Amino acid sequence: MDLKEFFLKQKQATFKNSLKVFEAIPPDQLDWRPAKDMLSLGQIVRHVGMSEAGVRRVAIENVWDYYEKRVPLGLFNLLGEVTSLPDELALLEQIHKETMAAVEAFPLERWTEERSNEAFGVRAKVAAMLFGINEHNTHHRAQVGTYLHLLTGQRVGHYAL
Repeated sequence: MDLKEFFLKQKQATFKNSLKVFEAIPPDQLDWRPAKDMLSLGQIVRHVGMSEAGVRRVAIENVWDYYEKRVPLGLFNLLGEVTSLPDELALLEQIHKETMAAVEAFPLERWTEERSNEAFGVRAKVAAMLFGINEHNTHHRAQVGTYLHLLTGQRVGHYAL
């Protein structure tokens, strides 16, 4: 198994596991947050998708449009209000599929290319950026699981309970 195959396998598992947790969000609690000025449950799901698409564009296409919007606007202004969990999950699935297809088509020999942008203080190899998508997704899956435990008192996770 080469690095690309390993990434694709990990990406599929990460997405599947995160979906299990995100689907447990009560639809009437999309705007719940543990404290003022923190992301709501719905905003976290939207952020995972938007960030994945943005990082993927940098890694695969060297296009920085996500950061060009996010940095001056700030995360909260970029995310907006979330009103439908099914819509957010469908968008997340579409972004996941686009990432899988783009990575599948991206030649393995280019994974060592560097992406840099002085304005954003970013300098990273394509491989590191792609694996960072999985790490970011896992981080927010755990965050949502913790939030749901606080909100409902129930343990929510991707493991069989």
